[in-house]
Amino acid sequence: GRGEVRRFSPSTVPAAFGAQVVRGSGVVAVCDGVRELSYGELDGESDVLAGCLVGRGVGVGDVVAVVLPGRVESVVAMLAVLKVGAVYLPVDPEYPVSRVRFMFEDARPVLVLSVSGVGGVFGSLGVPLVELDDVGSWGSGCVGGVERVVVPDSGAYVIYTSGSTGVPKGVVVSHGALVNHMGWLAGQVGFGVGDRVLARTSLSFDASVWETWLPLLHGGCVCVVSPEVNRDPDVLLRRMGELGVSVAQFVPSHLSVVVREASVSVPGCLRVVLCGGEVLPVGLAAEVAGVWGVEVHNLYGPTEATIDSTAFRVGSVGVRGGGSVPIGVPVRNVRVYVLDGGLGLVPWGVVGELYVAGEGLARGYLGRAGLTASRFVADPFGVAGGRMYRTGDLVRWNADGQLEYVSRADDQVKLRGFRIELGEVEAVLSGLPGVSAACVVVREDQPGDRRLVAY
Repeated sequence: GRGEVRRFSPSTVPAAFGAQVVRGSGVVAVCDGVRELSYGELDGESDVLAGCLVGRGVGVGDVVAVVLPGRVESVVAMLAVLKVGAVYLPVDPEYPVSRVRFMFEDARPVLVLSVSGVGGVFGSLGVPLVELDDVGSWGSGCVGGVERVVVPDSGAYVIYTSGSTGVPKGVVVSHGALVNHMGWLAGQVGFGVGDRVLARTSLSFDASVWETWLPLLHGGCVCVVSPEVNRDPDVLLRRMGELGVSVAQFVPSHLSVVVREASVSVPGCLRVVLCGGEVLPVGLAAEVAGVWGVEVHNLYGPTEATIDSTAFRVGSVGVRGGGSVPIGVPVRNVRVYVLDGGLGLVPWGVVGELYVAGEGLARGYLGRAGLTASRFVADPFGVAGGRMYRTGDLVRWNADGQLEYVSRADDQVKLRGFRIELGEVEAVLSGLPGVSAACVVVREDQPGDRRLVAY
């Protein structure tokens, strides 16, 4: 097992954010091209909404769904939910209603926060709706001076991932794990006051978590953009320049499209590109680092281990030849083990399954004690009572002391950043009239064009 351990005092998101308000209440915290809020204003608006939530009976540990497109209100909503000790369930408003219905039935949110024209479709799902752009609907009945006991082990958010049995599962991550991870990431990229992060990932993906909380817990600005901006490389790069973005995240397949198709130059304000969600080709990483003149970091990790478990900075260790960039070494306060089928450590250079332990582990799967116990197993190498998460990823240590991703040990795949359990797709297809059996695979008939194909 390997991993850097650094003593830290577990904190909560409201406490860490509050420290930034004290440091600079006038600093811009969030913008979307239409509105911008300083740290002081964001603190005030989220306090008012928190009072509204309490007035509507939202209690500690309750789940509140946040169904919002890319705009300032999404950040206000998430912060308000955390301030009252509740757990936010981020929902992409473009998701199919059937998928959202499942998440609502499984997580049982007590309230939906949205905006007019977006949340209406969810009215049929039986959960009370508050539209944040209609102040009259939530400005009354608020409670002042909300103070809830939120501890580091409290749940902060729940994100749903694909399930092998055809049923998605909700991963609950704590405040302590989130704050610890943001502290590591800030050090990894040298983040500071004045840095601006592009928040463009769907709220239903865990990359959106760091796009929001890295800047807010470390004095930067969240630059929220709408989903349409992602669809045109030139529009995206221009928007990044207008917003002064210095840190941005790309799934490698999308990054490749931007590099290949953009006709405008990369804005000079951009200094760090983070990649994750799928394998990063060496040639693409080298091109972006060289032509764009930015730092490139390859991040790896399952949602169950708070976004990222390992990291590799391109250039920190020479990357030889072709193939893919290593996934690197464990992040701070996380340990990793490469194990064989009997949970024994394998020698360096030998392929084994990756297990993750330490401060980054999620609390588990919402309402699924059995599934949690099967994936979050006892850690035989750590302190008594410790857990480790079985990732299902096959890896090996290379000669440079870096982890290399090899393949999956099961039927999960990553396609354009989506984490897909083939069994979930097969279960849906097998339920169709006239279909007695189904098989789903990823095919790459044209190099670089990977598609999900069903038989």
